[in-house]
Amino acid sequence: MPDAAPTVRSGRGGNEIVVAPQGYIYVNGADFDFVGGGAPVPGWISIVEPDGRHRQVAGDIDFPNGMVITPDGTTLVISESMGGRLTAFDIADDGSLTGRRIWAEGLGPDGICIDADGGIWAQTADTAAHTGDPAAPGGACVRVLEGGEITHRVKTELPCFSCALGGAGGRQLLLLCNEFGGVDQMVEVQARRSARVLVVDAPVPRES
Repeated sequence: MPDAAPTVRSGRGGNEIVVAPQGYIYVNGADFDFVGGGAPVPGWISIVEPDGRHRQVAGDIDFPNGMVITPDGTTLVISESMGGRLTAFDIADDGSLTGRRIWAEGLGPDGICIDADGGIWAQTADTAAHTGDPAAPGGACVRVLEGGEITHRVKTELPCFSCALGGAGGRQLLLLCNEFGGVDQMVEVQARRSARVLVVDAPVPRES
């Protein structure tokens, strides 16, 4: 059996995975010890083709996190968390990624999701954890279109780390929230089991 992409990158493996309608599997990752305080290095996106072959299709990703593919299957969008932006690529017929461009910036994206109209839900950078301002919201997630237009915003008491569209008909936005006191406190926070999932109605469902 052919090796999958994460095994050829590093012992840390990949971070996220998405599947394109063409059958291509995309995996992202960054080969440094984030939780252990390792110095950041550029991340990557690799593709696993239907026959099991794999190759890198993008590099220099500023801490890859969430990743989605547009409903028409033509565009891959990835969170560059340390760059504060969403970056888009065109998906070529052979699965290669071309046409790199900024989808939206001035964000604090982590785990993201996309709806039937191509709107992406992502975390913002104007929260208390990012700005240090205790008057700022604990967390916030916005629906953003290509080019940066924000159409909707949801505030949360705790920082929001990931989101998904689910529920009946994919009409609910699920927000994964937890405390955050810095990378050096992540293990302690996880031990407290203080995370919660919040649910709100979504303006656009996951699928049409």
